[in-house]
Amino acid sequence: MSMRDRIQSALGALEPQHLEVFDESHMHSRGQETHYKAVIVSPAFTGLNAVKRHQKVYGALGELMGQFHALAMHTYTPEEWAEQGQAPDSPTCRGGSKHDLH
Repeated sequence: MSMRDRIQSALGALEPQHLEVFDESHMHSRGQETHYKAVIVSPAFTGLNAVKRHQKVYGALGELMGQFHALAMHTYTPEEWAEQGQAPDSPTCRGGSKHDLH
C-alpha cells in the first residue's frame, strides 16, 4: 500500500464527507513519497480553530506522521466546504532545507 493510501485510510477515522490526498513529492527535491496535501471536510472540525483541527489530523495519522516529510492540511467543516468548494493550490517549492547538503 502506498503512503498516500495509508494516509487516506488513517484519515477515514475523521469520518470525512470529502477527502482527497495528493502526493506532491514530484514538486520537491526530497525524494518519493515525502510531501502530501490533504483536503479534509468533516463535521469533526465544527467549532474548532485551525490548531485544534490540525491536532485532530495528527491524532488520526498517529505514527504515520514520522514516515513522511511534509503534509499540507486543508481542513473544512461541511458548511465551509459548501461555501469555498476547493482548497488552494500548493505553492511552488523554493527548494532548500537545513537537511540539504551545501
